[in-house]
Parts: sequence; C-alpha cells; structure tokens
Amino acid sequence: MADSEPARRQQVVQAKDASGAKDAEHGSHGDEGFIPLTREQAQELRRTVPQLSLWHVVVMQAVAACVISGLAWLLTGRLQVVWSAVYGALAVVLPAALFARALSRQAGWGVGGAAFSRFFVWETAKIGLTLAMLLLAPRVVTNLSWLALVAGFVVTMKVYWLAMWLRLTSTSKVKEA
Repeated sequence: MADSEPARRQQVVQAKDASGAKDAEHGSHGDEGFIPLTREQAQELRRTVPQLSLWHVVVMQAVAACVISGLAWLLTGRLQVVWSAVYGALAVVLPAALFARALSRQAGWGVGGAAFSRFFVWETAKIGLTLAMLLLAPRVVTNLSWLALVAGFVVTMKVYWLAMWLRLTSTSKVKEA
C-alpha cells in the first residue's frame, strides 16, 4: 500500500533533520536542500512518477498539427493560411521526431557523461533543424501567412504540456481505482 502524501512529507522532513544533524557533526551546512535518495526511495519515485514517452509527445504534436490546420481552414477558407499553419507545426514535429528516433536508438548505449553528450548533440540538431525550417519558410510556402505559421508552431510546441497533463491525470485515475 502506498504512503499518503502527508506521510511522505513527514519522511522528507525527518530525512532533512537527520541530514542536518550529520552536517552539523561534520561542520558543513545542511541548507543546500539536496537529500540523496536510498535505493528503495529511488525505486518508489520511479514507480510513482509517470514516464512520458517521446513518441507519445510526437504523435500528440502531429494530431495538434492536423487540428490547427483544420481550424485554419474553417476560420479562413484560404489554402495559403492552412499551408502556413501546417508548415509551422511541421517545424516542431519533424525535429521532435528526429530527436525521439535518435534517443530511442541510443537507449542502451551508456549512462552518465556520454549519454548527456548525445542528448545535447541531438537537442542541438533539433533546434538547428527547427531554425532552418523557419528561415526557409518564405521560400517553401507560397504567400506565407506569418500569423498562421506562428500559431501552428506555438500550438504544436505547447502540446508537450498537454501530453504531460494527460499522462499525470491518467496515472492518478489508475492509482485511485
């Protein structure tokens, strides 16, 4: 049976107090706020905190691209506005898909500094591809509507937060049942 939230808070406070007592014994300050977790605490944290798949986010962003393009069509009836919104959304979805593919292929290739370096390289590639696509937008989309492009870009980018919220609510409903 999982601990209640007040019980968890009490455990953290007790751990902080114990950590502060150890720090006082050794002459260091205990105000940094960093408390290393035990193996059991780390396993419990992994079990209770929902994991969000990169591919889940990419799929939700692609759905958002379809929705924003449909809204652009319904609101304006102009094809260039639709293409502008779609291109703005694609400037998020395509780099995110490249990033997700690269990281999922490298999932078991080490930990620590090497994993962080690969993450950094692919995040830089994602940002570079996004910027390149945005810079090329006037050449790729005829009669570009910047407002529609930015709307498609921003809405698609913000889907990440929606995906996290949906994941959190679905996880909390499962725990309540």
